[in-house]
Amino acid sequence: MNPKPRFIDIHIIQPVPYANLNRDDTNSVKTMLYGDALRTRVSSQSWKRAVREHFQDKLGNKALRTRRIGERVAEALRERGWDQAIAERAGAHVATGSSIKWEVAKGKDKQPITNKILTNALIYLPEDAVQELADIAEAHKDALTADFTGKGRSKPESALKGKIDKVLIKRNGVINLFGRMLAEVNQAGVDGAVQVAHAFTTHTTEVELDYFAAVDDVTAAKGDETGSGHMGTAEFSTGTFYRFATVDLEELVKNLSDDYDIGLEAARELAGQFLLSFIESLPQAKKNSTAPHSLPHLVHVAVRSDRPLSFAAAFEEPVRSAQHGGYVTRSVQNIDAYSEAANTLLGRDRVLHAGHASLHFDKLEHLGERHSSFEALVTAAVATALAEHPQ
Repeated sequence: MNPKPRFIDIHIIQPVPYANLNRDDTNSVKTMLYGDALRTRVSSQSWKRAVREHFQDKLGNKALRTRRIGERVAEALRERGWDQAIAERAGAHVATGSSIKWEVAKGKDKQPITNKILTNALIYLPEDAVQELADIAEAHKDALTADFTGKGRSKPESALKGKIDKVLIKRNGVINLFGRMLAEVNQAGVDGAVQVAHAFTTHTTEVELDYFAAVDDVTAAKGDETGSGHMGTAEFSTGTFYRFATVDLEELVKNLSDDYDIGLEAARELAGQFLLSFIESLPQAKKNSTAPHSLPHLVHVAVRSDRPLSFAAAFEEPVRSAQHGGYVTRSVQNIDAYSEAANTLLGRDRVLHAGHASLHFDKLEHLGERHSSFEALVTAAVATALAEHPQ
């Protein structure tokens, strides 16, 4: 019996110039110790958000993640001609009508804001579901008489209680792909079909402090004072990153539809666009002051029948720079060598397809067929993975 395709793994080597793609709570560059060496790191959440936004822009398959669903519905009702105060009340009824706990938002003076409700959990639903929620409010407009003021010990009950959850469990392609965690609403949870690793540099890195100053234009024109209008420091680093993600084809097809054929057809588009978005996306932190819009130097895609296989261990011993500087070439060589060693240990028959695309590496022996473009690489992998995907 021939093994069936189960996972599409994608491996990327990407140099990034002076940047801070992902900051911690102190605005510092995120780092990690791996192989007893300090590396620059970009969290999976950060890069996944960049991928998701790129993915949504390309497919027009948008989802909304928010605690302020009531405000969003109120905006939709205002666009339909509702009075602002009544629309805000209706939005509050929507936000409190689900199984999710809620609270009245507070202003800068710490006082409750009437009919401005925050759900305790982030709601994640298709963008067009906002209009469905607005339709529910419109159908029950006469019953939406109670205000939510935050005063008193008992919370009023929404006139829409029991009518909202059926919308919150709806999903679209992006939710089926990336998953959704919403424990308070029955049947709202969706197991994600993609797994994304934290990106890290293949070599040891150091964080650099950039001192900067801003000129006060009036002071500069008058020349009556010395010094700058503002001074500060910011952290940055540079590095060649290893990035990894995998698509679970079985999970994706299962999420998409009870009709296997429909799910399989949708999976082609979603898996293909996810891989392209993973290749082309970049977190946008400090983009205006660094413009670090680099391109991957190597992308390797493999279709596996057994399990995902990260090549992170290829860099447990940090890469040393080449004779004349640079980490890309040796990082790519490590990927090529590790692929051969790992697949030999596990069994080559588990790799059902392999290919790569790169800027200038012509002699990679263990990463499959070389393709002229990222799109051609992804198209070939997805076609192989889903051509004869058995039920």
